[in-house]
Amino acid sequence: ATFDIVNRRSYTVWAAASPGGGRRLDQGQSWSLNVNPGTTNARIWGRTNCNFNPSGRGQCETGNCNGGLECQGYGSPPNTLAKFALNQPNNLDYVDISLVDGFNIPMDFTGINCRSIVCSAPINQECPAELRAPGGCNNPCTVFPRNEYCCTDGPGSCQPTDFSRFFKTRCPTSYSYPQDDPTSLFTCPSGTNYRVVFCP
Repeated sequence: ATFDIVNRRSYTVWAAASPGGGRRLDQGQSWSLNVNPGTTNARIWGRTNCNFNPSGRGQCETGNCNGGLECQGYGSPPNTLAKFALNQPNNLDYVDISLVDGFNIPMDFTGINCRSIVCSAPINQECPAELRAPGGCNNPCTVFPRNEYCCTDGPGSCQPTDFSRFFKTRCPTSYSYPQDDPTSLFTCPSGTNYRVVFCP
């Protein structure tokens, strides 16, 4: 599948993908990524306020991954995530926007000729004081790592909280806590191509 990652923000975003690496995207720039069929546990996110040296080492304020322009593994919270698993049983792709690692950049995750998932609310500006982070808004699980927020005790062990509802009311089709699947996990036919936009 092809993933076109587009920066429509007024500032530079250093896009990141696992698998896939990373790329600097100035306003209006895009990055086309080919992802192998059968890939699971994959994610695309944006990093902000990065400084990289010519060899690609450095740090970002949000979404940092091992101090490299080319990401290996996942980024550090807070970061808005486009997550996906391709070519799963019944010829389906599973796609979602997740705020379980918090929020840093508004995002539109679209399956071409399938569906669009959008989370573009002003979450950073409205973030509860306890969840504020430089450049973003943490999910409560990052700040208070216990079952109530992280659902570490398995299926059915946790419910929405006031903090998770803060995210859910603003982005009703995005994951606000780990067991938010019924309103947050969507399918597209396998073979769909995708666009991930960092929204204006």
